[in-house]
This record gives sequence, C-alpha cells and structure tokens, in this order.
Amino acid sequence: MLNEAEVEEAITSLDLPQSIVAALREGLFGVSVTKEQLDQILEQVMADYDHAKVEPCEAVGVVAAQSIGEPGTQMTMRTFHYAGVAEINVTLGLPRLIEIVDARKVPSTPTMTIRLTEQYAGDRDLAREVAWAIESTSILHLGSIATDLAEMNVLIELSPEALVQRKITAEEVAERLGEEMRLSVDQPGGGNLLIMAPEEPSYRELLQLVEKIKKLSLKGIDGIKRVVIRKEGDEYVLYTEGSALKKVLQFEGVDPGRTKTNNITEIGEVLGIEAARNAIINEATDTLREQGLAVDVRHIMLVSDIMTCDGEVKQIGRHGVSGEKASVLARAAFEVTVNHILDAAIRGDVDDLRGVTENVIVGQPIQLGTGDVQLVAKR
Repeated sequence: MLNEAEVEEAITSLDLPQSIVAALREGLFGVSVTKEQLDQILEQVMADYDHAKVEPCEAVGVVAAQSIGEPGTQMTMRTFHYAGVAEINVTLGLPRLIEIVDARKVPSTPTMTIRLTEQYAGDRDLAREVAWAIESTSILHLGSIATDLAEMNVLIELSPEALVQRKITAEEVAERLGEEMRLSVDQPGGGNLLIMAPEEPSYRELLQLVEKIKKLSLKGIDGIKRVVIRKEGDEYVLYTEGSALKKVLQFEGVDPGRTKTNNITEIGEVLGIEAARNAIINEATDTLREQGLAVDVRHIMLVSDIMTCDGEVKQIGRHGVSGEKASVLARAAFEVTVNHILDAAIRGDVDDLRGVTENVIVGQPIQLGTGDVQLVAKR
C-alpha cells in the first residue's frame, strides 16, 4: 500500500488543473491503494480529462448558445408555480431563464432558502423564533385597525397573544408608529388600544394614514413578507417571500454557509463576483432540470463566465455583453441596427472582422474551425 506522501507525489506530477488535483487529493485522502490501483485511477482521470478538453478552433460560443437555446424552445411559459412549499410562489421555466441571462436587478419572485445552525435546525420552536425575527411584522399581524369617523381617529387594537408571540410590546409599537408617522400616539391606560389622528381632520387624510400604517414594518426585515418553515429530513428549513441576504446572515441561528437567495445581483454584492458566477450556473441548471431538460454544465459555465468576467454581473443583451462587442457589425446585427451604424460612421470606427457575426455578414469564412487555419507556401 502507498503512503500519503507517495500518493501526493503521483497526483501532483500529472499535468492537470488545480481543481482536478484538489478533487483527487480529497477523494484519495485516507483511502488505502496499491501502486497498480493508483496508476489505473490516474490513467482513467487523464483519459476523461483529455476527452473533455475542447479542440483548438472549436466554436464553443455558438455550440453553447445552440445547446441552451434549443432546449429553451421546449420550456413552458408558466410564471408561477408552487415549489413544494405552501404559500411561496417562485418563477420557473422560460421566464426564469430569461431573468437569469438578463441579469435582472430584482427577480420577479425573490425568495431565500435559509438553513439554520445545528442547535436551531432540529428545534421547531427555535426555528419559529428565527422566522418571526426575520419576517416583517406589520400592524395586521398584531391586531386590527379601524377608523372612527366621528372623532376622525385611527383605532388600533393589539392582540396580547400576537404581541407575546412576536416578542414586541404595545409600548414599542406605539413608539415605532410615532417615529415613522411623526404623529402623537395615545395609549389610554397603557393598554393595547392605540389612537392616532391625522394632522388635518379630513376623511382623505384619515384613509391615507390608515394605508401608511398598514405598510409600515414594525419589526423584522422590511421586504421579507412571509417566512414558511418546512421540515426536510432531520432539520427545519425556512423559505421566504422576499430577499435580503446581507441582513439575514446577521441573525443568530442562521447558517451563513448554506443560506442562499435567487437574487443573483444581491449575491454578487454581498459575497462577491465568484459567488454570483456560481449562482448563475446553479440557478440556470436547476431551472432547466426542473423542466426535465439536460444541458451540459460547461455550456452554462461559459455563459456565466462571459457574464461575470469583468468583475460585475452583466446581461447577455444590448446593455451588456452584446452591446459591448468591439465589432460594429456584430453590435448592429443584434439590436438597434441603425443607431450603431450611424454612431460608428460619425466616430469613424474600423471593424477588423475578427468575430463570427461580422464575417457571416460580409460573406467570408469565419475565423473558427477550418476557417482559422491558413496555408503558408514555402518560397
């Protein structure tokens, strides 16, 4: 049997990327292998790696676009779907794939999957406490709201049970309402009845005050409208309607290493561009898999690389990758043709005809595949 030093030497002697070397090291760590077995493993890895490598001059962009675009024609157009969690809607299918490649700042249905630390994950009561701390609490969660037209007042009756459940007092509610509305809040006898009056005693002002009070977040994260608890295996997992990754990661009991959101821009801002790149790959793969479509991950990886290679998440479109191409003809072939050609004419731009699109337009071989190989005659 080989010792760890001999296995390490054999692995590092191969001409392989660091990611594959790291995977081999992890897979063989603590495993007893003979010299013959190790040779067989490394030979198979090298064969698979050579098979996976792209041929020189391969049109990987065109292949990736076709490989994602063709299955995309088979995707459904349904926008909302219950993703196995009651009350939480998520966008799936073609609309979600479009959202991902368009790099939308905010997805149409932002959601988070919050996983908890070991202490909180197995206890429903503790998980519920985290959920209530995160979920935005409004007046309607704590009681009822009514109007007194005779006195031109807004009457808020708080439920004692709801206050205890949400861990907030009537005094704290009154203080928060007073700060946000910049109005005095009466609390007769220090009880659970709060009375507020608009600055001007008019019916319109009264109704506007009621609407403002209903929208106000008294506790939790503004934007997280709802949190649902679901048991998965031995642990409780929180699903949210709304996303606020940076704020959620600061709560006690939340496991920052396993908590995720479907808002890719937010991931990029909080965790960095590499995390955003991985999020694009995972979200696109999950969206296609949910529709029963299998696309090689390398095509999706190429798209995510192009979207994030400049250090920010850019869309595949005229305001992103396509609109920033060096070629005038390539930009003009995508969208707003006349504007691109006029701007280029005014600036006196020159097109070197190095890409696929511009060479197809002028009717000459593209510089890929056999078109990239030129014969040099001996003199």
